[in-house]
Amino acid sequence: MNKMSGSPGKTRTIAIALAVALSAECCVAQTPNGGTDRAAGTVRIDVTPGHEINSFDPDRALGSSLDVLSRIDIDKVFSPHILQESLSAGWGPITYRNNTELRMAAWHWNPNGAWSDAAHESGYFTGSTQGKEPIRYILAYSLPHRGFATSGDRPLQGPNLSYWKSNPYLTSKFTGERDQFHPQWVVVDLQSEKPVDAVRIAWASPYATRYQVEYWVGGDALDFDRGPKGNWTVFPSGVFKDARGGTETLKLSNAPLTARYLRVLMTESSNTCDEHGPEDVRNCVGYAIQQIAAGTLNSSGAFLEVTKSPAEKLTTYCASSIDPWHSAEDVDAGGGYQHTGFDLFFTSGITNSLPAMIPVTMLYGTPDDAAAQVAYIEARGYSIGYIELGEEPDGKHTMPEDYGALYIQWATALHRVDAKLKLGGPIFEGVNEDIRVWPDSDGRTSWMGRFISYLKNHGRLSDLAFVSFEHYPFEPCDITWRTLYSEPDLIKHILKVWRDDGVPKDVPLMVTENHLAANLTGPMTTIFAALWLADTVGSFFEGGGAAFYHSPIQPQDLHNTCLGWSSWSNFVADEHYEIRGYTSPYFAAHMINLEWVEHRSGMHHMFLASTDVKDDGGNLLVTAYAVHRPDGSWSLLLVNRDQSNPHPLRVRFQDDKARREASFSGPLTFVTFGSEQYVWINDGPNSHADPDHPPISSMVQADEHTIYDLPKASITVLRGKVPGLKP
Repeated sequence: MNKMSGSPGKTRTIAIALAVALSAECCVAQTPNGGTDRAAGTVRIDVTPGHEINSFDPDRALGSSLDVLSRIDIDKVFSPHILQESLSAGWGPITYRNNTELRMAAWHWNPNGAWSDAAHESGYFTGSTQGKEPIRYILAYSLPHRGFATSGDRPLQGPNLSYWKSNPYLTSKFTGERDQFHPQWVVVDLQSEKPVDAVRIAWASPYATRYQVEYWVGGDALDFDRGPKGNWTVFPSGVFKDARGGTETLKLSNAPLTARYLRVLMTESSNTCDEHGPEDVRNCVGYAIQQIAAGTLNSSGAFLEVTKSPAEKLTTYCASSIDPWHSAEDVDAGGGYQHTGFDLFFTSGITNSLPAMIPVTMLYGTPDDAAAQVAYIEARGYSIGYIELGEEPDGKHTMPEDYGALYIQWATALHRVDAKLKLGGPIFEGVNEDIRVWPDSDGRTSWMGRFISYLKNHGRLSDLAFVSFEHYPFEPCDITWRTLYSEPDLIKHILKVWRDDGVPKDVPLMVTENHLAANLTGPMTTIFAALWLADTVGSFFEGGGAAFYHSPIQPQDLHNTCLGWSSWSNFVADEHYEIRGYTSPYFAAHMINLEWVEHRSGMHHMFLASTDVKDDGGNLLVTAYAVHRPDGSWSLLLVNRDQSNPHPLRVRFQDDKARREASFSGPLTFVTFGSEQYVWINDGPNSHADPDHPPISSMVQADEHTIYDLPKASITVLRGKVPGLKP
């Protein structure tokens, strides 16, 4: 294990130089005269004119990400040493993740701004487009009108939780559509099936004048990742018209029905104002509920709430949307949960002097605030590449039509600031299959398909400049070595799913956050993660992807997981950001960014590469990804996924039209990194790699007879010229 407390950058340079020097002692390429007792496989690259499968510029297409940090962490991460180390992995652009919206909270990207109710420092906050001091930290604010709603990732609780109220921007006042087109709802999850024939609803204002109460028949009603299997059925006496609010105890059926999930579906509002008054129309539209309880009515008409055993979880509530109203008192000012201020973000160097992808809050924000944020950034001359709208709407059970209605409003506001802005989303959670929701009136269940249709039907598909999603393909505790074989098909499949859902071919697909799994797992620091990263990047571009951002850029400390001690990051570091070494994804990033492609050089053109190296079960053991670089060289990324054996390979470039075959010829760079250079030692808080050597590089003279020996469990890059080949 390298001890790098003095100067890790210098130590790494020396180690790489030593690896290059030692590589002369390792026969990395063999010819028939050199002797090899194993039958060589073949990698074939289809370079037939017109057969190019993708093209990309690494300075736009291969990047990393920055997520939420504490105030102390921000101060440490944005120090010269940590920034230098973070950038040394070679990634180009950066995407800024909006964890505040993930946690169902509002953020104040600028601490200075105006409240809609200035007298009470409450309401809807719009950050100032004018700067005072450079913004270093961004604060999160809990949402009092979240009330009992629990959907989202560990929502910020806040001190003032009151009632649930729906998002006013989903009402006809702002959408221009009848409220029936954007019904709002609350789902009650009783955690197990219970007898129900009545419900008690304590309405706040505004309340629903027309609504219905339904129960779910089927499996998990809220499992949008796998697709809810079943249907909502209205209780026999579950339709209510001309309702008058207040607290209502409603008889739903003559006899109890067994159900786990209930839904209150609201389609018309009283449009009466909430406790904040009539001065702001947003206080007076939508729906608000103080409390919901499900149960039965006894023989005397008394309401009895469902009973639960001590082992059962509490009743939870999922809501269609949340009003972003909040006050100054709702700030999470403890310092443990912050985002990086945009001035610090753009001036620190972490953007690599490249246009950055930034978020705007949408699910829990306002279009005016989003527009002000972009105006502020542009006024300071900071370069924006793309803007993501919202954060993981599928995880919050947002309906595609609701997301679409918000998207159009935000796009209108943002394009007033700058018509050239490239906007996109929806920033889906990491899924391997289509996101399925409850069927609409036409029976359509695809979230993406319905979102695309919504934009088309409103003549606003041109506002969608890209589609972004996260990629967390594996269950964290179920990963085995064989799991590695599935990755290329998984990433290419989900790209095809989005296209099949209707995403136009000219709308780029981007992975803006990714790792092995959505929760920390041991393989994230073993050689497994390096091979996976190389495979997922290669297969992503092979499948037609446009931009891939690996997460995260900064160091993070080690933690115990179901499969051993691990870190999310490229580094072996402690909680104080002292870097003690590097994890396998760091070296994989070097292989991708510094060997396979060349940043700051321009467009790379990709051609289909295939191999014939399989195990007895038919699993492909060696994968290959070929690019033609701007300097005229060919670069081949090879992943030997065989945990136990090296594999020799011939390389053939094929032009089917010319019926010609060619090979590397002349000086060729051979770089490899794998289990011979890196082995993770699982040793609790002292876990580390030993050995932890960087990639080995050598120069060889290649010709048509050369056989390239790929070490076991390794990533290899072959880079050289193929004379006479013009794809």
